Amino acid sequence: MSTPMVPAARPGLPWRRRPAALAAVTLAHLIARLPPARIRAVLTLARRGAAPATAAQAKRARDAVIAVSLSCAGEGCLPRSIAAALLCRLHGTWPTWCTGVRVHPFAAHAWIEAEGRPVDEPPVRYHPTMVIAPSGTRS
Repeated sequence: MSTPMVPAARPGLPWRRRPAALAAVTLAHLIARLPPARIRAVLTLARRGAAPATAAQAKRARDAVIAVSLSCAGEGCLPRSIAAALLCRLHGTWPTWCTGVRVHPFAAHAWIEAEGRPVDEPPVRYHPTMVIAPSGTRS
């Protein structure tokens, strides 16, 4: 059995920003249980009308999600990425939401991107399998 990943120090979050982050995390955990086609449909609907998120906005959302959720701070990349995207959406923006795989060694991952770059992700390259970009951009 492998040793569980110990998350890095979690960022602090002011109390007034916690309810939105907690709501996004709760909703993300529910969405993450759906089949991939449904996840795509839900997130495609959620992005409608949103402006592209800046790297700073996407990082702020990701940090807020990590601050309120131990599961998202650890190895929960799918709910973490969905929650960060939903939190951006609550503020009128949308990052590029991605899932992908690598072959050697095999692994799957989900993340968000902004301004063409992954937000706070290690430099490991994944082949994108699902990409939901802001409306009006390629997805």
